Amino acid sequence: MDGFKKRLNESVQLKLSVTLSVAILVVAVVAGVFSFLSAFDEAHELQDDVLRQVAQLVDWQRLPSFPSVADGRVKDGDEEARVIVQRLGDGDSSTIGVDSGGPLKLPPTLADGLHSLDVGGEAFRVLVRTTAVGERIAVAQESSFRNEIARDGAFRTVMPFLILVPVLLLVVADLVRKMFRPIAAVSAEIDERAEQELHPIDDGALPMEVRPFAVAINRLLGRVAQAMDAQRRFVADAAHELRSPLTALSLQAERLQDAQMSVPARERLAVLRQGIERGRNLLDQLLKLAKAQSVAESATSPVSLQGVFRRVLEDLMPLAEAKRIDIGSEGEQDAQVWGGELDMIALVKNLVDNAIRYTPVGGRVDLSVSTVEGRAALCIEDTGPGIAVSERERVFDPFYRTLGSEQIGSGLGLSIVKAISDRIGAEIRLGFSDEVKRSGLRVTVLFPKMASVSVHTDHKPD
Repeated sequence: MDGFKKRLNESVQLKLSVTLSVAILVVAVVAGVFSFLSAFDEAHELQDDVLRQVAQLVDWQRLPSFPSVADGRVKDGDEEARVIVQRLGDGDSSTIGVDSGGPLKLPPTLADGLHSLDVGGEAFRVLVRTTAVGERIAVAQESSFRNEIARDGAFRTVMPFLILVPVLLLVVADLVRKMFRPIAAVSAEIDERAEQELHPIDDGALPMEVRPFAVAINRLLGRVAQAMDAQRRFVADAAHELRSPLTALSLQAERLQDAQMSVPARERLAVLRQGIERGRNLLDQLLKLAKAQSVAESATSPVSLQGVFRRVLEDLMPLAEAKRIDIGSEGEQDAQVWGGELDMIALVKNLVDNAIRYTPVGGRVDLSVSTVEGRAALCIEDTGPGIAVSERERVFDPFYRTLGSEQIGSGLGLSIVKAISDRIGAEIRLGFSDEVKRSGLRVTVLFPKMASVSVHTDHKPD
């Protein structure tokens, strides 16, 4: 009950549906009870009119006597439905019971008019009338039959309420749901957006009461977009401005190396040059991250993943050979995907660079293309330590390094990969290359179906 009250307070749609349903039920119950009682009383009035008409007919016809019912003819008809007509006082001398068709034992002192009497343990409605010749007669009918007829008529009157009210409740619930459907559609559209999609929402289909809220959200999205653009510009400008002094420092360190100096000084110079080189690599990664988070590169033609592999391997082969890592493309399958060629190269290069850095000497790095769930997928596997399941969400954060890592890097490689994947609508999945030993890293990038042009097997690896 508490959970329902909480949902009722939190949901306008549920509150509106429940309020309208309760209001309809209350009105229907009140109207139904009033209709039932009115129809019940009206049926009794009509039955009383029948008694009056029978009495008037007897008076007009001036029947001299009333037939005896001792012959049992009443048994051929409906006993409860019969109307008893007798002279007042005839029942006192009769030996025939009422159930056998005999007259009612009515007191002769009854006043003219309608009476509800209990005769012989049964309830009767009796009309007493004095005829034109001064004779007093009684017209009676059993009350149980009258009540049954009245109830049936009253229930027939209420039956439309019993049928239409549930239908009306369903119509109201469906109508309320349809009224809130545009809001739910806008909410789903916003929820499915990527982080970089900050364009205004379409408020044309929204109700007038909700439209100001949508306009406020659009203004907020605009301010957020401006703030993110300013942040990206700042990172790109700062990285660009810092490249020049670092390049100058690198050149001065190279010239200083040619000078005569002691062995300790030369060792310190080597450390200085390594630090300068790391700073330059960090600035390059910052520029790549800013570019990856900016507007997507327009794709004019499909890009071959195997072609991207070849270009990346040409650049990173010296790094792999220095660690004696067996690296190459596995299989003959290729996929043509829609995407900027530079984006594809940056994505694959950062993944392969990470794999080489974290794979121990003499390890293995494999690149492959396959089809997963009907989508083109590239897969990069290595024999390194892998990434723990608890850290797989955080490794895409900028500057985050896995615990216990001894590799030198900027911590921006996977952030660049994630930014490019989100921008082109691809999905990244991380796993172990060896599930039994829970070691090694397998990175699978699944491209959207609409981006996949063809998957064929006529490509031969280098």
